[in-house]
Amino acid sequence: MFDIGFSELLLVGLVALLVLGPERLPVAARTAGQWMAKVKRTVSQLQAQVESEIGAAELREHLNNPSLRQLEDDLRRGIVAEPAPVTTPVLPAAARGSSQS
Repeated sequence: MFDIGFSELLLVGLVALLVLGPERLPVAARTAGQWMAKVKRTVSQLQAQVESEIGAAELREHLNNPSLRQLEDDLRRGIVAEPAPVTTPVLPAAARGSSQS
């Protein structure tokens, strides 16, 4: 993410040791780690929320598509229309069970 190598980390550690001293350095490192964890969690939650909102917006846009609306209206009109009369199929004589004895 930041492309920090070992030598840069070592330099930052030495400067922190000189500035804070050996007594306060562990406390400062722990506090910095806690803050970094909080920032990462917050960014992760925000990213997940934005992605879910974008997904919901895309779905809403897809469902409001005019061609889908037209298809839905056509289907609803077809379902409401009178159904066609049901006819019984005419079976051949062999299937009706006629026997020639």
